[in-house]
Amino acid sequence: MVSAEIVQWVQQAGPAVTAAVSVYGAAVLTRAQDAAADATVGLGQRILQAVWRRGDEAGRAELERVVDEAADEQDDTYTTAALSRLIKRALQVDAELWTELAALLPTPAAGTVTITASGERSIAAQHIDTAITGDGHTPPRL
Repeated sequence: MVSAEIVQWVQQAGPAVTAAVSVYGAAVLTRAQDAAADATVGLGQRILQAVWRRGDEAGRAELERVVDEAADEQDDTYTTAALSRLIKRALQVDAELWTELAALLPTPAAGTVTITASGERSIAAQHIDTAITGDGHTPPRL
């Protein structure tokens, strides 16, 4: 059983991990971090590299396979789901990895709501009146 804390952490880390795979593909596991890399991509890269570094030979091979597939898929939903499952499993069996990765993301304050949008033309909000995405729309007149 996956703890609620791990599930929440993986959900919070998902966009960074997905962004890193989208930018670097399988090279994310071994690539040196580019100083100019976007903060989200860099965070995702550090997360994936920590999981890869601490894994055994079979775990590394599985992570490489999943990252390769995710990079080829170009579908953020698939990438997030596949990598989330793998990261959750790694965190369940390695308490030290959990400690290392938990330190990478800030702990949300009680009552804090985290909202994330990922992908082309994505929007996210806790409260929203009107949201229009796509081309050829005219905003409503108030």
